Amino acid sequence: MREAQSRGRHFPETPHPYRGEYARDRDRIIHARAFRRLEAKTQVFTTRYSDHFRNRLTHTLEVAQIARTVAGALGLNTELAEALALVHDIGHPPFGHAGERKLDELMHPHGAGFDHNLHALRIVEQFEQRYPAHPGLNLTFEVREGIIKHSRDYSAEKFPELSEYLLDQRPPLEAQLIDRVDEIAYNTADLDDALEAELLDVDLLLHEVPIFSEAFAQVSKFFPAAPKKSQFNEALKRVLDYLATDLIAETRRLVAEHIVQSVTDVRYAPIRLAQFSKKAANDNATLKKFLFAHIYDHPAIAEDRNRSVKALEELFRFYLHKEDSMPPAHEALTAYARRPVVVCDYIAGMTDQFLLKQHREHFSA
Repeated sequence: MREAQSRGRHFPETPHPYRGEYARDRDRIIHARAFRRLEAKTQVFTTRYSDHFRNRLTHTLEVAQIARTVAGALGLNTELAEALALVHDIGHPPFGHAGERKLDELMHPHGAGFDHNLHALRIVEQFEQRYPAHPGLNLTFEVREGIIKHSRDYSAEKFPELSEYLLDQRPPLEAQLIDRVDEIAYNTADLDDALEAELLDVDLLLHEVPIFSEAFAQVSKFFPAAPKKSQFNEALKRVLDYLATDLIAETRRLVAEHIVQSVTDVRYAPIRLAQFSKKAANDNATLKKFLFAHIYDHPAIAEDRNRSVKALEELFRFYLHKEDSMPPAHEALTAYARRPVVVCDYIAGMTDQFLLKQHREHFSA
């Protein structure tokens, strides 16, 4: 995706003398309050175990690093890929996917739902008010499009409010690769953090996940005297490299197979072209299945998650039914938007610790 082909911004701006348009988007995302809040939002492991584990912010930085590498190897626009990676999780509420599911459930009785991609778009278009010349961050079309389309397709019939985003077309390759590098980042990082949390049975991992056991066997052969933790780290690095290399190779193959020579060809391709090969996709799925079975649903993780999500639900109902319970600025918004929407937006913007603090203040004995 070349900047010269960009559909531009909602509000035209004078070009910057030494930064490209996607670099400016990247910088605006990094300086956004919502981006900073990712530091205090859970990835998988809470600070109950350690303050060294990934959070949403450090995960996002790892996704951006892999995205730049993959995009560079494919000859894509690395600045666009980096901007999309940095913004891809900006709409997540507290407590990760569990928090998202709960907010979505709580909004259903009110004829709405919660989707972190759509919430991210509202953040960059409405909630972030940093500049006097325009509302929101005024990001380029391609970054806004990638926010909503990097991981799924939206129906124009069900989401008419998104009609400007070419819902009948594929997003550029820079956006398509984000979902895949996101999986590479969290599937490998979650194993690393699980080991540090002493929740990972390495023998079980070797038995159930061939992609890791093969890498570990190679490492053990070449570094037999190395500490087990170092062997584990090296094997994990090789798994990451295998998946990233496969993504690059398979995307190249599909681009050639479909005779893609332009962004327009990408947009009208019959499938998304940024893909793993069948073997790597199966290997990755096996790893993901292991993580769900033995880490994400581990009793210690589930206990933390359930307690936190319960606090989110109780706080949502408290704000919903008690007038003047939110800060004045948010209460004022209820004159223009339905109260459930305002409450949902307020909670979605909270960090984990701020939500738990608010819950203690309102529900402590």
